[in-house]
Amino acid sequence: MSPQHTTTPRKRFGLGRRSAAALALVALVGFAGIGIQYADAAQAHHRPKKDSIQTSIDALVKAGVAPGALVSVRDSRGRVTNYTAGVNDPRTRAKVPTDGYVRMASNTKMYTAVAVLQLVDEGKVKLDEPIETYLPGLVRGEGFDGHTITVRHLLSMTSGLPEYELPDVSVWGDRYYEPRDMIDSAFSQPAHAPAPGGQVQYRNTNYILAGLLVQKVTGRPLSEVITNKILKPARLHETYWPSVGDKTIRRPHAKGYLPDPETMKWVDTTQVDPSIAWAAGQMISTPSDLNKFLVALQNGKLIKPATLAEMRDSKVFLPGGEAFPDLVWHYGLGTTGYDLTCGGRAWGHGGDIDGYSSRTAITADGRAVTIVMTAESSPVPDGVFQVLDAFDAALCAGK
Repeated sequence: MSPQHTTTPRKRFGLGRRSAAALALVALVGFAGIGIQYADAAQAHHRPKKDSIQTSIDALVKAGVAPGALVSVRDSRGRVTNYTAGVNDPRTRAKVPTDGYVRMASNTKMYTAVAVLQLVDEGKVKLDEPIETYLPGLVRGEGFDGHTITVRHLLSMTSGLPEYELPDVSVWGDRYYEPRDMIDSAFSQPAHAPAPGGQVQYRNTNYILAGLLVQKVTGRPLSEVITNKILKPARLHETYWPSVGDKTIRRPHAKGYLPDPETMKWVDTTQVDPSIAWAAGQMISTPSDLNKFLVALQNGKLIKPATLAEMRDSKVFLPGGEAFPDLVWHYGLGTTGYDLTCGGRAWGHGGDIDGYSSRTAITADGRAVTIVMTAESSPVPDGVFQVLDAFDAALCAGK
């Protein structure tokens, strides 16, 4: 499929600039092609006869959507192919590192949701129990109360809770935030309609509370729980939770950028303190490790099959709002279902933070794809749609 916009993928995958922010951390929360690069030489014979994925991200680069891109594809047999396009530094023209570290932003929500669902499997948490049971006295505000909001409402984004303040990156990027900071900010505002259990309203506040729930029930830091119960069992060696105050990213990493609104030059936003995202988007990973997580989750290595089915029991989500009313996604418990143009539904998430925009998903037959742009906001009109078209094409390439 061409990376240029087409009507059908837009209905299923795309979202406008304003809506993209609502789904992102920033709502909080061109490329120069350099060819396919493989994780190791032994994988080279798996190169597709027609490099449609490379072609699509090269086109995104040429269109000026972002300085660089990374894609990792894991087929149903476990074979991995990594792609890159663009430059890691517009000044030096250094290449984008193959399968480099990136800020995974709201993809973190999948890991937080799994941490909660593991407690469900252990009988320590009930999905339909009020959050008041686990965090007594915390959820209080104008139009909402912890007695009427359940754990399921938090994970499914149907709590009706307000969002916390998300200042400009020039403010939050240099500051350390405690979870309580976000909660106090959110709870100073009135609840959103409708009542809990209604429509999906994407709010990072839900996942700050989910993280606090995990800590309260386990008596351990959320970062430790995710590391010991998800990352280590699934052997996700390239995924980690930044330590307190850490603004850096392990090397080799892809640098992240924002376009300067006046000069339209790329501004480096790689080094920021991601604590404002916490359980909603603080983690760092590589594209291939994000795919490994999806495989482990789908194969029953992290939660029970019945619990995975609960996780994927979704409600219709309209991320485009009034601007794009025909856009339909499906939000479950910390996971998003995408209806593919080639048929079927892939499950994963997305993440946007100043500097990075990513989408990751796995098909029913086990093909996993992660695509990362090294800019959260594209200066190109329709750029986000073009990226999502490329994502759809990559997921469908194995059909």
